[in-house]
Amino acid sequence: MDKRIIFAGTPDFAAVHLKALLDNGIRPVAVYTQPDRPAGRGHKLCPSDVKKVALEAGLTVYTPENFKDEKDILDFESLNADLCIVVAYGVILPQRIIDASKYGCINVHGSILPKYRGAAPIQRALLDGESETGVSIMKVELKLDAGEVYEIAKLPIENTDTSGTLFDKLAALGAQTLVGFLPKLFDSKVRATAQDESSVTYAKKISKDEAVMNFDQSATDLDRTVRGLNPWPIATTTFDDVKYKVFQTIPCNEQSDKAPGTIVAVDKEGITLACKKGCIKLVIIQAPGKGPVKAADLARSRKEEFSVGKQFV
Repeated sequence: MDKRIIFAGTPDFAAVHLKALLDNGIRPVAVYTQPDRPAGRGHKLCPSDVKKVALEAGLTVYTPENFKDEKDILDFESLNADLCIVVAYGVILPQRIIDASKYGCINVHGSILPKYRGAAPIQRALLDGESETGVSIMKVELKLDAGEVYEIAKLPIENTDTSGTLFDKLAALGAQTLVGFLPKLFDSKVRATAQDESSVTYAKKISKDEAVMNFDQSATDLDRTVRGLNPWPIATTTFDDVKYKVFQTIPCNEQSDKAPGTIVAVDKEGITLACKKGCIKLVIIQAPGKGPVKAADLARSRKEEFSVGKQFV
């Protein structure tokens, strides 16, 4: 492909798209990503996943904090790009950047627009109990995720999916869809459609405050919380003043007359707790300073502590 393309993205979700472009012979003239950020216990500056891929491929990388500096805008404009592809970049683009390329800017967004505009579309779709999700390729405009949509690809949400597995599935789907879309765009074989503003929903950023399990919810909703917050920030619950992270649960239809959070059974599959509606079985949990373990093994090793009638909060 002889078009001059700029790629803008930051996390692994975006890196999957950049790899797909490179694997299909589409080599961007430049890559934009967020500046190196502190990470890990030592808070050492680390490059983004997109920057790592770009440098390995020998691509030119730009890392402006934003586009408030006139020089950063001029640098972008000087690339004379045909198209800018944006995937989870995390930087607001001013109108001059949006207009700088012949075909404008397109964005690969992890939802079926107009539902779940915003920061956390993948997690929110799972938390809300949606039966399907997908990716949308749209025009970038100043208003958040509000541009006309060129193409949508969908996939079902399985009852075992976590946000982590959905990220992987949607990254692969988005990359495949993007690669197939580009020739159609350049051949003028696609047409964008305006989003239905009456159907818009927003996916606000995930907060750590949402991680505390509330057993006054139904077991189904609690299980979605656990799956939707895995791998970050991970659901938590407290037992005997110890906060446990909860990585995996199984919702049960059986109803208990015990107070929500009460242990109603301990078996080889885990620790079953009463909920306002139904019961939920803790399968994989983690104590502070320890690694994740099977809840059944932990309960078996501490039978008196994790006994029927005790309560999680």
